[in-house]
Amino acid sequence: MAKAFLFDLNGTIIDDMEFHARAWHNILVNQLGAKLTWDQVKKEMYGKNEELLVRIFGKDHFTKEQMHEMSIEKERGYQKEFFSHLKLINGLDNFFEKANQQQIPMAIGSAAIMFNIDYILDNLHLRHYFKTIVSAEDVEISKPNPETFTKCADGLHADYANCIVFEDSPKGVEAALNAGMQSVVIKTYHTEEEFAHLPNVLMFINDYTDPQLDGLFL
Repeated sequence: MAKAFLFDLNGTIIDDMEFHARAWHNILVNQLGAKLTWDQVKKEMYGKNEELLVRIFGKDHFTKEQMHEMSIEKERGYQKEFFSHLKLINGLDNFFEKANQQQIPMAIGSAAIMFNIDYILDNLHLRHYFKTIVSAEDVEISKPNPETFTKCADGLHADYANCIVFEDSPKGVEAALNAGMQSVVIKTYHTEEEFAHLPNVLMFINDYTDPQLDGLFL
């Protein structure tokens, strides 16, 4: 039995990546004038918000204060648009309960800021399931650097090799690989082909009703 389940948040616990893409497209293209297509915006959506801005505009284009303000503006736009759609991915309520009953510790390891993590955990009343939460503010470098998930495991006092990471993105699965962890991939935003180079994928699922998941509890 796995000693710990580590969950990414956006696209893994809730199906919201399209709304993040819309919010980023509005900021990057409509407001800041970046010459990016919709697909290019989607490909840049990993890591910390500040890291994304640096990748697109360069290291010294914005001050830290400006990037923080844009980050909050983006998240407020996302939260407003997504609120009426806020719900767990199908089957996850039962999965959480089963893990909780079997005393499998769980953590969240996300590149989101706590402003967004609190929005999801509090509105969906999930906080009691997670003994450890690692956000963008808690790491020096975000995924695919392994620090997000190693900090989750350390917080749960779990061996890295005995942790299973639930992710929706190739960069997240790469971070798990770099931490010595296996992954379950939920296909909310990426295709199976995009994970072909990653050897640590245990299974692909469409949602948490997939019977393959039963094997994690044996």
